[in-house]
Amino acid sequence: MERLSAAAFSASALEGASAFLEALPEAPELKAPVLAAAVNWGSPDLLLLSGTSALPITDLACRAGAVGRLLGFHLFVPVPRMAVVEMAVPEGTPQSWVDRARSMGSDLRKRVVQVRDQPGFAAARMALAQGLEAIRLVEAGAASAEDLDALLTLGYGHPVGPLELSDRIGLDLRLRIAEGLFASGEHRFAPPELLQSKVAKGQTGLRTGQGFYAWTSTRRRS
Repeated sequence: MERLSAAAFSASALEGASAFLEALPEAPELKAPVLAAAVNWGSPDLLLLSGTSALPITDLACRAGAVGRLLGFHLFVPVPRMAVVEMAVPEGTPQSWVDRARSMGSDLRKRVVQVRDQPGFAAARMALAQGLEAIRLVEAGAASAEDLDALLTLGYGHPVGPLELSDRIGLDLRLRIAEGLFASGEHRFAPPELLQSKVAKGQTGLRTGQGFYAWTSTRRRS
C-alpha cells in the first residue's frame, strides 16, 4: 500500500507510466473519452488496458482512437483473492502488446486466460447464462432465490449463488449485457421479465439495498 499514490487524471499523472488500466463503470460513453485522453497524453509505448468485463474491446478502441493498442484486462473481485485475469484480445493486436499484458498478469500472480474479443468475453457470458436461468426459475415459482442459490453453493461448491452474484454485480448491468447479446441475435440471452421489472423499479441489487435480496449498508444480506 505504501507504494500507491493518488493523483488527478492528467497528462502529468501519466509521465513515465508504462501501463494504464481503466476501471470506470460499464458504459462506453464513460470509458472511451478517458482512454482517448490516455492515448493523447501517454507515450506511444503506454500499454492500454480496459477493466471491462463485457464491453467489446474493438468498439472501445475505435471510439478512443486506440485500435491495435487496447486490450481487455478483466480482474475479478476481490482482486487480492481471485487468482485469474481474463485478457480479451482483438484481432490484429500486435503480439508484443499481448505479451506485455500477459507479463503484467503474471507479475500480479494471476493465471492469464486469453479469450477472443466479443460481447461478454467468456466469463460474463457463462455467469450470465447461469444467472438468467436462475431468474427464470424464481419467475416460474420453482423455488426461492435463497434456496436456488443454496443448491449451487452447497450442492456444487460455488462460493456464491447466481442470484446473490447478480445482486452484487448489479441487476442493471446484467440486464444491459443480456439486452446487448439478445439484440445481436443470441436469443438464449433474452432477459426475463422479472429482471426487467426489478431494474425498472430501481431494485438493482447491493448498490440500492434491494434486488433478489435485501442488503444492509455493510454490504451484507439482511
